[in-house]
Amino acid sequence: MIPVIYWSGTGNTKIMAESVVEAIKNAGQEAALYEVNEITPAQAAEYNALALGCPAMGAEVLEEYEFEPFFQELEGLLKDKKVALFGSYGWGGSYMQDWQLRVQQAGANLVADGVLALNTPDDTALSECAILGKKL
Repeated sequence: MIPVIYWSGTGNTKIMAESVVEAIKNAGQEAALYEVNEITPAQAAEYNALALGCPAMGAEVLEEYEFEPFFQELEGLLKDKKVALFGSYGWGGSYMQDWQLRVQQAGANLVADGVLALNTPDDTALSECAILGKKL
């Protein structure tokens, strides 16, 4: 089973998460969708592969009150795990590069570059989410 864990303020990142889950299932694997407050970092770390979704917030950072604390705790548990990242943004998108670097420095294996969507994900972004899910 592959957990897809996300935080979404407007619903855009949730749409992306649902696309990743669908792709994982279409590839013949089990997947579960979790809002970040529905799973602990320790529970997430029990899996060999996981997808994480969070939009850019403020000055190009992960959401500070729920997702960032979750990720900080999970970060030390990512060694040798397959990880996929995705999220939406409204004015930037450079946060994804920083997030990818953190994942790599934690010893995880990124399955692909993180998928970004400007505001509501369009068909291209959803297609990239599907590819991301299949790679997991």
